[in-house]
Amino acid sequence: MILLHTSPSSPFGRKVKLAASVLGLDALLLAEETNTQEPEEAFLRQNPLGKIPVLITEDGLALYDSRVILDYLDHRAGGGRIIPVDAGRFDVLRMQALADGLADAALLMVYEKRFRPEEMQYAPWLERQQMKVDRALAMLEAAPPQLTATLDAGAIALACALGYLDLRFDGAWRATHPRLIAWLDDFAARLPAFEQTKVAAS
Repeated sequence: MILLHTSPSSPFGRKVKLAASVLGLDALLLAEETNTQEPEEAFLRQNPLGKIPVLITEDGLALYDSRVILDYLDHRAGGGRIIPVDAGRFDVLRMQALADGLADAALLMVYEKRFRPEEMQYAPWLERQQMKVDRALAMLEAAPPQLTATLDAGAIALACALGYLDLRFDGAWRATHPRLIAWLDDFAARLPAFEQTKVAAS
């Protein structure tokens, strides 16, 4: 078994779970909920950054962040399945970076509101993060990525980012992005694990 330190609501932990499902490795994956606000010392020794997800291989190697973990899972499954080895590799990696950046910006807005009293929240910071989300969504709406026969790392990352916007921002993005809605519906229909890893807002 390989151990995954994560949280049910983490878009990046969800990304790892979906990648494992696509690659047929989900039976090997044991997810363990990890509280990064009060992390155990053993976890901090595995990842001194104190962030999730972290994957612990059978031989005790700690891998982070999610992009490194997906690369490892792809390699373990034979390579070239969710991260191409041909020229298409960089399109997939670029899409993954864009989707991860979208999720990062959304996560930073959540943290700003969750961990700072309202009177201490910095509006210009929140606006900058929102602008990142808006620009990314506009680019993706104009040209949603093509879904390949085997869902790639870029598509997996984007589905998780959009799922996080649904979870934490009540799906407000859906009002103005019909092509992305159709794209996500298609993705979810192809990968049952997307619905299975969905969590309710709290």
